[in-house]
Amino acid sequence: MDTNIKEIKLEELNAEGFISEQCRSISARVGDARAVNALSGGVDSSAVTMLGNRALGSRLKTYFVDNGLMRQGEPERVAELLTKCGAAVEIVDAREEFFASLAGKTDPEEKRQAITDTFYKKVFGRLVKQCSARYLLQGTIYTDVEETVAGIKRQHNILEQLGIDTERAYGYHVIEPLIQLRKPAVRVVAKALGLPEEIYDRRPFPGPALVARVIGEATPERIALVRQATFILDQELSATKAFQYMAILHRDRIPGVRNGKRDYGLQIEIRSWDTQDAVTATPTRLPFETMERLADRITSEVPGVVSVSYNITKKPPSTMEAV
Repeated sequence: MDTNIKEIKLEELNAEGFISEQCRSISARVGDARAVNALSGGVDSSAVTMLGNRALGSRLKTYFVDNGLMRQGEPERVAELLTKCGAAVEIVDAREEFFASLAGKTDPEEKRQAITDTFYKKVFGRLVKQCSARYLLQGTIYTDVEETVAGIKRQHNILEQLGIDTERAYGYHVIEPLIQLRKPAVRVVAKALGLPEEIYDRRPFPGPALVARVIGEATPERIALVRQATFILDQELSATKAFQYMAILHRDRIPGVRNGKRDYGLQIEIRSWDTQDAVTATPTRLPFETMERLADRITSEVPGVVSVSYNITKKPPSTMEAV
């Protein structure tokens, strides 16, 4: 773990004081220059957007990069919510670039690296030059660094902590206002910044988006299947108190029966987690009737799916995401 980063625990957090301090820090570091930030719709990036907006005003340019890997209707809905909060958001269509970078890749680390390179070097490198910005604000949190440095899981937004010189590699400096906080503390800050409950109480969503939920190659077609299954999951589990839930598409086709005939189809694995800090977690004890309903809907509404399973392994030894 990077010893230069001191965690601010939830019980130690003074949200208003933290906001004031981070706004001063962002303003001092950026000076008279311009900055950009990437809004994904999660609580982390949304909080950073509002911090940057308070600190820099019109000198901050906020982009939502539509990588084709998000949930249904995500770009438009997130842009609408943040615009209502006073942040001007521009949606950038980069779907072709991301899918081109993922083509043929099945290894989880190769997929994460492809997303990292496409996002930071190609897409944001271009956007930074277009608006003459020298700084990128992003929503890295303490757990991202902790898991990456420990070798548990490489988070795509971890750069300087791995010795990457962002100025040399990408042409801009990275500012991470939330890096001392874990998710529960970020939610408190987001609420204090005036973000709506739909944002500050939103369940975590991975940086690599739905790619983290496709085992094997993440083609547009396979991402579309996971997107459909995720939409069903959101409808059925949104009222639960689960910390996070997800639908995962497995790589291999498995035997099934459809219309009285053998059918080699797809398998969707569902995971749902209860946790306080995401370091350890236990599977949510969903009612069996709920799991039956999920299986019925996914196998009938998501093309080609013949099997739905539920993960019952704790973290550790499991991890929250599958990829």
